[in-house]
Amino acid sequence: MNSRQSLPGHKRIRSAPRFDDFLEEYWSRWSPQWKASTLATHNGYRRQYLDGAFKGVFIDEINEEHVTKWFADLNNRTGPGAANRTLEILKNMLNKAEVWGYRLGNTNPCRSVRPNKRRQCERFLSTEELARFGEVLAELRASDNLTTRSGCAVITLLLLTGCRYREILTLQWQDVKGNRLLLRDSKTGPRTVWLGSAAREVIDRLPRHPKIPWLFWNYQYRRPIGCIQHLWRTILVRADLGKLRIHDLRHTFASHAAMSKETLPMIGRLLGHANHQSTARYAHLDDEHLLDAAQQIGVAVERLMGAPLKFQIESDIS
Repeated sequence: MNSRQSLPGHKRIRSAPRFDDFLEEYWSRWSPQWKASTLATHNGYRRQYLDGAFKGVFIDEINEEHVTKWFADLNNRTGPGAANRTLEILKNMLNKAEVWGYRLGNTNPCRSVRPNKRRQCERFLSTEELARFGEVLAELRASDNLTTRSGCAVITLLLLTGCRYREILTLQWQDVKGNRLLLRDSKTGPRTVWLGSAAREVIDRLPRHPKIPWLFWNYQYRRPIGCIQHLWRTILVRADLGKLRIHDLRHTFASHAAMSKETLPMIGRLLGHANHQSTARYAHLDDEHLLDAAQQIGVAVERLMGAPLKFQIESDIS
């Protein structure tokens, strides 16, 4: 038993390793349970923000001060979303340290660190912006560069299905079943994506090679498209769209569904949300159209009554 005391008046259940050693143990023991996409994402966060953190500090010594300073530095190095996700990984790590006997129970300091606020209003393309977006996509689809045309198809399908970026980028022909995509690995596990006629037409127009399993691939190297960020930046500049993430195409799909008076449960099913809270961000759009509906009903009732419903209420108070 290590004689060093992590908390006054208490003894650890077992000898605790330094943070870097525990990070390696956590990854080797826990990462086999992650999906391939989760592992790839977590590996990126580990490489950038966890490797080299808390140098020389034992896992049972990490306290609120350590985590607060680390999180503040993290926010200076990356965006609020990435900082929050890395904090969540660290929180899960320290929870496991308790379960595995390296820390006393209920001592996780991450619980006291407030994460960054999430954006309240997601960005989505308005009707006018969609028109400009479509014009630029049409121009780029006419390019002689096959990879550019393939990237345009990716972007179009994202907009027409509301899928996540990686869900479309990694699609294989075996995943296409008539008017459905049977996703084998999404953020919420396997799920079905229903295809409208426009989305199905995009897929039908894609060239198919007997030895290439992917829908979207680099025609020079014959491998999946790794990134379309350069094409995306070109579209944003030409369409004058300012700051817009590829993920905002998913919000555009959902927002226009809400404005078309689709119910929130239906939107949640189309997006593959695991819980209704993820869909609730589009409720304000739905409310706007409820107000519009109430206005239209009021006008119709007034018309049926044959006279304007105008009232003048005199006060009896002199």
